[in-house]
Amino acid sequence: MRDVTDADFEEQVLRAGKPVLVEFTATWCGPCRQLAPVLRSIAEEERERLDVVAIDVDANPETAARYGVLSMPTLMVFKAGEPVWSRVGARPKRRLLEELTEAV
Repeated sequence: MRDVTDADFEEQVLRAGKPVLVEFTATWCGPCRQLAPVLRSIAEEERERLDVVAIDVDANPETAARYGVLSMPTLMVFKAGEPVWSRVGARPKRRLLEELTEAV
């Protein structure tokens, strides 16, 4: 799992060759901290078919505004430059993997 910014979001997410799970996060967000180890684990296990990145909404407000992100954590899957799936809030790993199966 790596961090992206407003400056490299297009290159790292929108132009990616495979689906990308983006976590819109903030340093003050408790549920985001809970979700972090789940996302790191998914990033490792699913690295062949899915990239996982995080973007801090406070440091990168343009991207958050562009996609209408109002609550953290917001998770979005992007395919071919378009958001195809979105959920708000932390969730257990098993549930997240089940939900991602539909999107990826």
